[in-house]
Amino acid sequence: MINTRKQIVYTIFILLGAVMLIIDLTGINENVYLKIGGLIILMIGLYNSTKQWTKDNPKDDNEPTEDEK
Repeated sequence: MINTRKQIVYTIFILLGAVMLIIDLTGINENVYLKIGGLIILMIGLYNSTKQWTKDNPKDDNEPTEDEK
């Protein structure tokens, strides 16, 4: 079953990390901690969302592939 609450939280993490990186890239003075924090938050959101997506959509190994047809 798809857990929409977790997906919403992970999407917010992805968006927050991306916004932090974009703000730092467009700003006049560079802040290394903002870049690192944005990248970490972005990666946590991406990692957890892909884990959730693979859990929600398991691969069916019984289906024939293109080579087996």
